[in-house]
Amino acid sequence: MTDFIQRARDILRTNDRGGYTVPTDRLYPFQWNWDSAFVSMGFAHYDVLRAYRELERLTEGQWADGMIPHIIFHEPSDTYFPGPNVWRTNQKKPTSGISQPPVFGMALKRVHDVANAQGIPDALARTLPLYEAALRWHRWWYAARDPDATGLVALLHPWESGSDNSPAWDVAMARIPTTTHTEVVRKDLGHVDADMRPREEDYRRFIHLVDAYSACSWNPVAQWEAAPFKIADVQTTAILVRSGEAIEQLASLLGRENEADEIAAMNARSRTALLSQWRPELRRFVSRDLSSGQDVQAPTQAGFIPLLALNLNQNMLDAACSEMKLWSEGLVVPFPSAPRNFPGFEAKRYWRGPVWAVINWLLIDGLRRNGRAEMAEDLRKSTIRVIETSGFAEYFDPLTGEGCGGHEFSWTAAAYMELLGGGA
Repeated sequence: MTDFIQRARDILRTNDRGGYTVPTDRLYPFQWNWDSAFVSMGFAHYDVLRAYRELERLTEGQWADGMIPHIIFHEPSDTYFPGPNVWRTNQKKPTSGISQPPVFGMALKRVHDVANAQGIPDALARTLPLYEAALRWHRWWYAARDPDATGLVALLHPWESGSDNSPAWDVAMARIPTTTHTEVVRKDLGHVDADMRPREEDYRRFIHLVDAYSACSWNPVAQWEAAPFKIADVQTTAILVRSGEAIEQLASLLGRENEADEIAAMNARSRTALLSQWRPELRRFVSRDLSSGQDVQAPTQAGFIPLLALNLNQNMLDAACSEMKLWSEGLVVPFPSAPRNFPGFEAKRYWRGPVWAVINWLLIDGLRRNGRAEMAEDLRKSTIRVIETSGFAEYFDPLTGEGCGGHEFSWTAAAYMELLGGGA
């Protein structure tokens, strides 16, 4: 076992808060949805029972309608804004009012497979309630975020994407007022350089949306009607399909064939919808702004995440891989969240250019699915190398490899263990 593997485990232990893992101390002091799903797959490499517990703690915040929120406020903390008093969701367990990319299904299948391979006696009993939670959440995405049954699920807040200040949202967010009913008291700038974080006007728009949905009492139908931000997102939809495939497999293992058929139909509808978002002239997939009816033209990593869920034909695959290689040329570490020739590129500012180990994890999975093993291996090795060189940072500057944002980051530790082990 290398020192890096031990360090990764130490980070998860340090960030453990009693069965759930915070992304990093102080900057993110609660349980985040897709962070925990990635972290559970990290735990599965050496402590599968702890991996189960991570997912179980996440479902403690699941709403009656099936949504698993993006933040679960298990314990109070004054180091983060916005807290429960801003969200005002009135849940028994304090949570935020929006969701996050549904990596949960992928994680559950991985954890179950490891537990089964290890002969864990109660593996099926631990998996069953988590499968049922995953199915309820899966149904929620299609009911609450795709009520017209297009196959593409929509985001009603940039935070639902996990890519908070991505250039993909610039046009839509410019329509959102910067006025709020809530005092914006940012805590993040006390922990991280302001040049690495979303700007003040971004935060004011983020909180304007929170206020708007709180005024709807967080009712999904009312939110959909009132939403001033509504993006049918290819990244979230692709992750939903990839998790849907995992949930479908679990349904079959559990003898729930009707549910397996239901999930298979959802997956098929979303695959068709994703393929309709391919733009050959751009050599990538695009999301759609449902308010304006226009494609989201800004180039971001989301344009390639559909590889995770689709088996592309040769022409599409060649074009997408060529574009990915073009974006990666001359970088110390790929894959950037925006290409450096894009006017909105910023090498150190959160989702406006930096490299994220978990995004590379998803891209590696997608490349392998589509038979591009050599390209996947190059990306795997470069991700491992930058972590070993620059530490377990939240993300990395693609031009220099410098670790940026928060440090001793849980999902980067999980990604390291996953990628070093060859998994994706």
